[in-house]
Amino acid sequence: MERLKLIVSESLRSLGANVSTTLAATVTVLIGMFLLGLFIAFGSWVVSWSNHVKKELVVHVYYCTDDTCAKAATPRQENRIANLASSSPLVKRVIPVSKAEALAQMKKKHPEEVAQLPTNPFPDALTVVPKKGEDVDRVAALFSSQPGNGIDKIDYGKKTTHKVLRLAHVIEAFFIIAVVLLLAASTLLIANTIRLSIFSRRREIEVMKLVGATNWFVRGPFMLEGVLCGVAGAIGAVILLILGKAIALPSLLHTGPLNAGNDVKALAFELNALILVATGLLLGAAGSGLTIRRFLRV
Repeated sequence: MERLKLIVSESLRSLGANVSTTLAATVTVLIGMFLLGLFIAFGSWVVSWSNHVKKELVVHVYYCTDDTCAKAATPRQENRIANLASSSPLVKRVIPVSKAEALAQMKKKHPEEVAQLPTNPFPDALTVVPKKGEDVDRVAALFSSQPGNGIDKIDYGKKTTHKVLRLAHVIEAFFIIAVVLLLAASTLLIANTIRLSIFSRRREIEVMKLVGATNWFVRGPFMLEGVLCGVAGAIGAVILLILGKAIALPSLLHTGPLNAGNDVKALAFELNALILVATGLLLGAAGSGLTIRRFLRV
């Protein structure tokens, strides 16, 4: 306990004696954690949006009618295709769409055009929802591999689907790479700032080593300084994010591009704040611990 009290008192004394470097380290952590928090919030929202878009990818199966094929699909063929879709492990949900339902849906979308139709030209159909957006090609292949099945056309917007999936993968990869780079940049900035504090006290460290102080006894106060600066900066970043959430976010949600659907959400703010505090703590301790190693070789 005495040694712990000594380490804490030395850390607090050093923080008070080196206000400028302490402030610089804390502000560096604050800026880094604030940017990281913004990027986590925005990046997780974009990933959620890409998942939302992938959920919208479906396969439309249109059955034969007398006008489109030599022979219209029989109820038995339609049931067999529906059972094929339902039994596939790739399929999440199968929605039958009758001729009347298809006509009613088109009336809602294009009432003027549909009112001019003399008869109902729409065929019976199936809307097949894959479990994963990436499986839409494989789901479509389930039906195209069934000869003589009463199917006239299979439509899933192949080109558009592939563009959406490529965009989703690019977004996810960019988010991961950007977070890694931001963490690396924050670590270097914190380490360089703390190095200035340690360099200014190198003679004090040399004296402590010469009188028999262990490496961990010397390293302890500096690591605690880094932890305190890291936590203080992270808490400051969380406060700024709370202000931004209260002031700017409501207008973006209701009128801006973030109003994309109820299932599109960013990472929970509480979890984001916890990540920032933990990251600030780890970066502060790691930056101090790694930086002081070169001054322990006396």
